[in-house]
Amino acid sequence: MTTANSSSPPCCARSTGSTIRTATDSRRTTAVNNSPVGQDSWPDALYDKLRSMDISLFTYVPDAGHSVMIERALADPAATTVPLATEEEGVSLLAGAHLGGTRGALLMQSSGVGNCINMLSLTNIGRFPLLSIVSMRGDYGEQNPWQFPMGQGAQPCLEAMGTICQRIETPDEVLPAAEAAVNMAYRSDQSVALLLSQRLIGAKPF
Repeated sequence: MTTANSSSPPCCARSTGSTIRTATDSRRTTAVNNSPVGQDSWPDALYDKLRSMDISLFTYVPDAGHSVMIERALADPAATTVPLATEEEGVSLLAGAHLGGTRGALLMQSSGVGNCINMLSLTNIGRFPLLSIVSMRGDYGEQNPWQFPMGQGAQPCLEAMGTICQRIETPDEVLPAAEAAVNMAYRSDQSVALLLSQRLIGAKPF
């Protein structure tokens, strides 16, 4: 696990050897491998894909659906991790990081989408790039009735605020969708959300 240096806020874990990219550098893309991945290996493959495309800042509200990526980011000396008190903090934090030339991603569960709807006006009007990765609840195989309202409302709410949504149902879709999302966000200044369906991550009994 990385530890914060003296110049970082307490909530931020950052490698002391990382560098700040310029705004021009933040638009760079890298050719990467999109070979199919297995049911158990897609979270690691997704993290590797994001890192290969210069995503180095991971903001998140702790969630089991993102546990592998969060753990990978915490253990990565070249990545910065910022745990959030609420999802909307990630929207503004990533906008500021973009101004400094850093690419990042917001990791959240669908139940937290409603917390950042108003803040998405920042990306919509200011044309800030935003990459959100949303672990879905309230869809395929859901066993908790309280998860259905926001789970079913997450995509319409995001789209109403100008966010482009890509739903991922199978492991084979993960890498192509991730590459497309990063390019749309950081080469076209769009807000893009990858919705990780419960067909992909597994339905929860709680």
